[in-house]
Amino acid sequence: MRQKFYMTTAIAYASGKPHIGNTYEAILADSIARFKRFEGYDVYLQTGTDEHGQKIEEKAKTAGVTPQAYVDGVSGEIKRLWDLVGTGYDRFIRTTDADHVAAVQKIFKYLYDKGDIYKGYYEGMYCVPCESFFTPSQLVNGKCPDCGRDVQPAKEEAYFFKMSKYADRLIDYINTHPDFIKPVSRKNEMMNNFLLPGLQDLCVSRTSFTWGIPVDFDPKHVVYVWLDALANYITGIGYECGGESSELFRALWPADLHVIGKDIIRFHTIYWPIFLMALDLPLPKTVFGHPWLLQQGDKMSKSKGNVMYADDLCELFGVDAVRYYVLNEMPFDNDGSITWELMIERLNADLANTLGNLVNRTVAMSNKYFGGAVRRTGAAEPVDDELKSVATNAIARVRQAMDDLRIADALGEIFNVFRRCNKYIDETAPWVLAKDPEKADRLSEVLYNLIESISIGASMLAPFLPTTAARIQKQIGAEPREIDSLETFGVYPASGSTVAEKPEILFARLDPKVVMEQVEKIMEKQKASAEPEKPALPAIKDEIAYEDFEKLDLRLAKVVACEEVKRSKKLLKLTVSVGNEERTVVSGIKNWYKPEDLVGKTVVLVANLKPVTLCGVESHGMILCASDPEDKALAFVTPEKAMEPGWVVR
Repeated sequence: MRQKFYMTTAIAYASGKPHIGNTYEAILADSIARFKRFEGYDVYLQTGTDEHGQKIEEKAKTAGVTPQAYVDGVSGEIKRLWDLVGTGYDRFIRTTDADHVAAVQKIFKYLYDKGDIYKGYYEGMYCVPCESFFTPSQLVNGKCPDCGRDVQPAKEEAYFFKMSKYADRLIDYINTHPDFIKPVSRKNEMMNNFLLPGLQDLCVSRTSFTWGIPVDFDPKHVVYVWLDALANYITGIGYECGGESSELFRALWPADLHVIGKDIIRFHTIYWPIFLMALDLPLPKTVFGHPWLLQQGDKMSKSKGNVMYADDLCELFGVDAVRYYVLNEMPFDNDGSITWELMIERLNADLANTLGNLVNRTVAMSNKYFGGAVRRTGAAEPVDDELKSVATNAIARVRQAMDDLRIADALGEIFNVFRRCNKYIDETAPWVLAKDPEKADRLSEVLYNLIESISIGASMLAPFLPTTAARIQKQIGAEPREIDSLETFGVYPASGSTVAEKPEILFARLDPKVVMEQVEKIMEKQKASAEPEKPALPAIKDEIAYEDFEKLDLRLAKVVACEEVKRSKKLLKLTVSVGNEERTVVSGIKNWYKPEDLVGKTVVLVANLKPVTLCGVESHGMILCASDPEDKALAFVTPEKAMEPGWVVR
């Protein structure tokens, strides 16, 4: 019976189309899953979409559709992209799936009955995009510590989970299970920044929006996103809280590996294991918080115009080329980088030259010199030994790298085999051997050594570039190798096998100029179809008493004269009538209004503001304006119909 291996990706948030940085996770997990199958494991890979929450409710409203219709469309798009890049998942779970909804409701009720969940009130700073509450001390420069956006004060009735009850137990578990959190830098961050300072109880329900799984015994509450989303790892394989879980669950749990982005490591290594402890379930063996894929050193964002999507990349370069780039360029711990120019450079160097050209000329020489049939003749020389050693020792290094979740290092070991093959061609010079009929056996041996080494390399490459590996094996007339045979040189039939009559180009060399012209068209298309991303609104200021508002004297004022303030780039000097008097007001609106355009306008004036002197001009009051969060647009607050100067605004 084969050993099981259950692994998951994080479920993608169904708020919009994922970029290549998000899609990387699906490619990464698929490659690990394929390699584990290659090693003989019975692998179950689960991925899917996280479909509840305030952000989705708001996006659906903006789009004029129901939340369910909205997530149906986005989830379908995510699934299409995962399929496009070759993700071989066993289940694509959605948190709107009926079995997941029912299971989460049972989990919530169980934890409530157990006393781990209680009702209270939450008051704190809330980040809508992250759907997370923070205390003021957790904010970074007054903003969300996870995404850097503005937060808003919020207070509402909510259910809470007693996190501190399990904190010491989790700390002990992490200290005694060194493989639980990878890389170790993520472990240190969680311990030092969250666990050791002390855990606060966690909000696990909301009442300020309705798009979520209802708390069945208190329907005005919906289950808060993280308890809902994280539970997918057990609900998707048949966990039954308080009942008989499925045979699949009993076979697979605990998970062997959660593959997630580093930005959600806290939820997976603190909240999730504590939930599992409360359910009396074993913890996953490893949580791998992979780094980000950045565009020119910056996070991808529609508002920045630096987003790259998997379907555009695959259309330009091919699926396996995209898989190779993101796997090869992502370090184990630090962030990786992707640009169109780097893609072209890497694909030309590694795929077109190192790999593609190697296979092409080996097949071409086999046809030219031996009609496509290459035999092992035994005409060996010392130069052969290093090639054989590199080829047969590679799998051990690849397996070690994969065990350590260093996927880029594993790919590097495989390509070392192909690089050594190219060097071997230069060392043996088959075209020179072909000129001497007496060296025909030696030439055949050289070509056999090349094809055998390429076969070994292609077999190791299959989990990462499955289509390319299959094409290579077909061209050289070889069968895919079992992993245990890769340490043996000479598995390719000694009597020879027939290579393809004509070598097929695996990866064409790319012309940077031509590709970048295509990229320009893609970017223009994106700009035309993309909805502009609205900047976050400033947080609402602290509450004031009605008596504080009453202290303001707001009056309508009519602009009777206006001129620029000398020595200032921003200020205009306005003379306004407030009914029975005129006064001077200085306002920083020069970037938006010309003096002559303001005369005759009725505006709202803070009439009892203490006078100040600006650039030598005394300003007696303040004119109210509205502006966007980035101060790109500004407009006066004016009455909707004609009204007299001096009238009170209240």
